[in-house]
Amino acid sequence: VHGGAPRRTFHQDKMEWSADSWRKFPIKQDVTYPDPAKLDQAFRQLQTLPPLVTVEEIDMLRNQLAEVAEGKRFLLQGGDCAERFADCQADLISKKLRIMLQMSLVLTWGARMRTVRVARMAGQFAKPRSKATEVIDGREVYTFRGDLINGFEPHDRTPDPDRLLQGYYHSAATLNFAHGLIRSGFADIHDAGKWDLGFMANSTKRELYHAVVQEVTDSLDFVDTCGGGSAREFQVIDLFVGHEGLTLEYEEALTRKAPNGKSYNMGAQFLWIGERTRQLDHAHVEYFRGISNPIGIKVGPDANVDEIVAVVQKVWPNPQETPGKVSLITRMGCDRVLQALPPLIAALKKAQLPVVWVCDPCHGNTHTTASGIKTRDVDRMLSEIEKTFEVHASNDSHLGGVHIELTGENVTECVGGPEQLTENVFSTV
Repeated sequence: VHGGAPRRTFHQDKMEWSADSWRKFPIKQDVTYPDPAKLDQAFRQLQTLPPLVTVEEIDMLRNQLAEVAEGKRFLLQGGDCAERFADCQADLISKKLRIMLQMSLVLTWGARMRTVRVARMAGQFAKPRSKATEVIDGREVYTFRGDLINGFEPHDRTPDPDRLLQGYYHSAATLNFAHGLIRSGFADIHDAGKWDLGFMANSTKRELYHAVVQEVTDSLDFVDTCGGGSAREFQVIDLFVGHEGLTLEYEEALTRKAPNGKSYNMGAQFLWIGERTRQLDHAHVEYFRGISNPIGIKVGPDANVDEIVAVVQKVWPNPQETPGKVSLITRMGCDRVLQALPPLIAALKKAQLPVVWVCDPCHGNTHTTASGIKTRDVDRMLSEIEKTFEVHASNDSHLGGVHIELTGENVTECVGGPEQLTENVFSTV
């Protein structure tokens, strides 16, 4: 339930947008709250809380993404599949930032191009699920939908509106600490050698990374000696955050009208619509069409090309006025990208929609081991990225970025890679 009048179906072209107009449309991945009054109370409190980001930051990100679309920058999006409230700790946040800095340093050095960093952080607390309930120990309970909705333990699965407020407060704490780190010199490129993560055991890859760091710092020393460049340019970075805009009650409550007359989601600079919620005539597309944030749309190999074009046109009716507004995040899978991606590129070019093309190599390459554990092969993910680059190059397009699930913690979730891990490792972790 969402409170208020029951939803009716309207055609999006025939109605004026407002932050709550999504409530008139059918919705996927909905959450049933048992106490509507409690939901309304939490919603109204969220509406009174200060914004987590600024209009200037949101517009800055869109301008940088416009440069990504032009091939002048490269986008790096990365972070947890789903954050947990318990992960709002200084050490864990520092590690997430550290690995983002490492990756962007290598990308910038290797591609000779500035990197735009968008962390899946400070708001990625909800996750879509294929079923609303599951059976545990013979008892049917709600599926775990992320800390923003319910708890992980079976006894704590009832959706609780107070968690929406907890999501806001944990996001605020994460952003406050992250910004403090950056202001204190944490991201100073002169100290790139200190960004290393101790659990990186493979000596070859570690040596390669440190070789890049050495070249970068040597170049900086030369620039400093010659008196060129601004010291601050090498000490402070732009760090943006984003999450899937899945829980629309939360997103609506954080939507504000700015002095320029536009509506912005003030909970993050960037939001995306998931593969399961991008239906043209449904609630998520209705909400996303009205906000001025740059947005992403996840697209899998079975997507209808014409529908994707229609969705992009719906959320981005004036592409020439707002370049950088829409990113298409393709998640085709290593085995299907060569067949599925070219028609999509051709259709967007024909419709004159200059989207930012981003590759998500994680979600299309998941498989289940013999013991029932879901994992991904790093080599297949790398292969999808390489194939995506090739497809864009052969279709007079270019890949503008990558969207990756990652962590700075010493955990084992993937096989292959520089450590050449096999599925047997899951029996020992």
